[in-house]
Amino acid sequence: MATSPDVATPPHEDGDSRRASGRLRSWLLEGLTDMAKRQPGPHAQPPEGHQGQRWWRVMCLTGVDYFSTLGYQPGIAALAAGLLSPIATIVLVAVTLAGALPVYRRVAKESPHGEGSIAMLERLLSFWQGKLFVLALLGFAATDFLITITLSAADASTHLVENPHFTSVLHGHEVAITLGLIALLGAVFLKGFMEAIGVAVVLVGGYLALNAVVVFVGLWHVATASHVVTDWSRALTEEHSNPLVMVGLALVVFPKLALGLSGFETGVAVMPHVDGGPGDTEERPTGRIRDTRKLLTTAAVIMSVFLITTSFITTVFIPQDEFKTGGEANGRALAYLAHHYLGSVFGSVYDAATIGILWFAGASAMAGLLNLMPRYLPRYGMAPHWARAVRPMVLVFTLIGFLVTWLFDADVDAQGGAYATGVLVLMTSAAVAVTIAARRARQRGWTIGFGAISVVFVYTTAVNVVERPDGVKIGACFIAGIILVSLLSRLARAFELRVTDMELDATAERFVRDAATRRIRFIANEPDNRDPAEYRDKIHQIRTDNDIPATEDLIFVEVSVRDPSDFETAVRVRGEVLHDRYRVLTLDGSSIPNSLAALLLHIRDTTGQRPHIYFEWTEGSPFAQFLRFFLFGQGEVAPVTREVLREAEPDRTRRPHVHVG
Repeated sequence: MATSPDVATPPHEDGDSRRASGRLRSWLLEGLTDMAKRQPGPHAQPPEGHQGQRWWRVMCLTGVDYFSTLGYQPGIAALAAGLLSPIATIVLVAVTLAGALPVYRRVAKESPHGEGSIAMLERLLSFWQGKLFVLALLGFAATDFLITITLSAADASTHLVENPHFTSVLHGHEVAITLGLIALLGAVFLKGFMEAIGVAVVLVGGYLALNAVVVFVGLWHVATASHVVTDWSRALTEEHSNPLVMVGLALVVFPKLALGLSGFETGVAVMPHVDGGPGDTEERPTGRIRDTRKLLTTAAVIMSVFLITTSFITTVFIPQDEFKTGGEANGRALAYLAHHYLGSVFGSVYDAATIGILWFAGASAMAGLLNLMPRYLPRYGMAPHWARAVRPMVLVFTLIGFLVTWLFDADVDAQGGAYATGVLVLMTSAAVAVTIAARRARQRGWTIGFGAISVVFVYTTAVNVVERPDGVKIGACFIAGIILVSLLSRLARAFELRVTDMELDATAERFVRDAATRRIRFIANEPDNRDPAEYRDKIHQIRTDNDIPATEDLIFVEVSVRDPSDFETAVRVRGEVLHDRYRVLTLDGSSIPNSLAALLLHIRDTTGQRPHIYFEWTEGSPFAQFLRFFLFGQGEVAPVTREVLREAEPDRTRRPHVHVG
């Protein structure tokens, strides 16, 4: 029996589909409207009702990245420095406490809303060179944060596969396991940011407790079997007889240990989630700065203690051959000791904790990405509006993580160079930024100190780039991708109305109010000499070309372009009377057509009248004029102003009038 089409597809099903689609869209873009009215970036200024977190809880979020390096840092140090591993680690700790920590404590003071060192350097440059410089730094930040997600998930899958209980079952499935861990991380952030902090607290607390047990047992064995220290000291002396040579070699291999410096940039990026004090304001978040400094200092001290003790016990108890590829301690030195000295049960619990924190190390990186990218790209016009919402960006970063994992076949070593490069470039930029800030504040002592730290980081970055150039290549791919997508987005959004606020002074308000009693007519004028002849000739030409009676009032509108590379700007309108007879509205904006369109719409909304504006055609190639508009905010103003108005107001009966003669 045939089925009627009406029965097969009931009308209400389309409505249900539309409602379901609408609910999905609302869920994905939740909070977008409120975020757009605040500082750019979904975590820049928490929305109303958002409760800040105690600094130690936020520390756990950054700590999943920082502390998780204990899973592989002792092995990296042993491979790079051999018996010198404890000495090289002491150099790393010295750079951490005397270099990275003071730098980022200063960054926290200079950028208390989570902008980080990128914002500090952004202030030094304007125009397109400033935007391109920031995009390059964002490329390295993306390299750091995204590789943190993929590398940590890959290392977690390696620990899982290499556990004696799972090797036979899971071997060869590393890519699939890594993809699953990245997808699970994305799901946590789709659920909500507070859930991420709660998970981080549990993981960090358990992981540090288990490491403390391993370290305590290791040191106890050192105390009860003193020959191991004697044996290590004798072997070290035989290999390097001169103490100065030992120190020199430790300095040479130090750049290979640079992964142990990760975590500081994300510590600053998540500052807006630190509760701070009751007297904090967005302009003066004194308590937030104080507590973020506690966060950075506490994390650095805890990590320094663990780095020194773990490098020592792994060096004296694990044969050097076991650290190499194929050895039982390769990439899991502390897990090796946990199984060897505390048994299979404790070792498996330690493996589980290591897998958990390595998986969730991507959480701090995801938080950093969600803070940095939406803060800059939409404001530059180099990302769509939905990039300010958290959930769509989580999906985008998760998909990129899938791609990186597939390209690198979930290989930890292949991603190590890119990770170290991203970390070191950001730390170098932070050191340079605080050096410049101290110099501008005329703090000579701090300037010298931060300058010396900058030299150390420049050296470390340069050595890392020379030894592992693949890191720069991967970073360059991220930079190229960000710049390409950004420019395409800027082109696609070229005709958007992108004025965030319109404010008229008292004189300008009076001009508009007086004109509103009749028909509101404006003349778009490109200011030249601003002498009486310029305005007299312009009025005569506009009246002649458009048959405007002499009894009709005309008001000049002039736009001065400040920084055309800015995409979203507020416009201030000043009214003035020139040569005792010509009324002029002067605007400062990043684009002449956008500023004019915003003014016309503002006047329409405040007066209820559709204003008229009169232009002259500009001579020249249309393509060249568009490039002038795209790059310099000028060009052929008349048609672009009309196009901006057309996109902003689809209803022709409400659209301001544009006349061109």
